[in-house]
Formats: sequence, C-alpha cells, structure tokens
Amino acid sequence: MAQVRYIVDDVGDAVAFYVSKLGFELEQQFGSAIAILVHGDLRLWVSGPKSSASRCMPDGAIPSPVGWSMIVSTVDDLESLVSKLKDVGVRFRNEIVDGPGGKQILCKDPSGNVVELFQPA
Repeated sequence: MAQVRYIVDDVGDAVAFYVSKLGFELEQQFGSAIAILVHGDLRLWVSGPKSSASRCMPDGAIPSPVGWSMIVSTVDDLESLVSKLKDVGVRFRNEIVDGPGGKQILCKDPSGNVVELFQPA
C-alpha cells in the first residue's frame, strides 16, 4: 500500500472532499490535526496546521499545500465523473487531455492540492 501526505488548510474540508467527491473512506481522524483516508491501495494522510507535519523547518520553511506532486486516481468513465464533479463545484486546472496512455484531467482539493483523474486507454 502506498502512503501519501498532503498538507491541507482544513482537515474537515479535505475529508469531506475526498470521501464525498472521490470515493475515499475515512480510516481514522485525530481531531482537526490529521486524518487518514483510504482508496484501494492508497492511504492518504491529510495534515492540517495543527499536525506535527506542519511545523516550521529548521531553515524557516513552513510546509504548505499546493504543488505539482499529485496522487493519481484511476477511473472507468472520466467524462461522466468530471461532469458530476463540475456540477458539485469541484475546481479543475484544465480540461480533459487525451494522450497515448489514456485520458486525464487535474482537479484541486479544497486546499488547492492537485489530484489527477486518469482513465487508461
């Protein structure tokens, strides 16, 4: 099982997004500090400002959301899912791209972290 950590602005918002929009299951939550979500073989840790992962680094850097690292969620019917997600207000960075391996699109969680939705060719 792969484990990924995303720094988020609000753990509750992140849990609601990943569970209700992308089909994750909540495995465990530690108040507003961190939650562990599961989707297939992926365990996603969403860490809020109160988590130890959000503490200032020795060089002064402060962990924050958003970047170009992303999780990839494989789906069966990308067009249908994107339509449903747009109807409920999910934000996207682009439109569906058709490439040699399949179709993909990038959506954003409530903190702006990128999630790739991918349908294999």
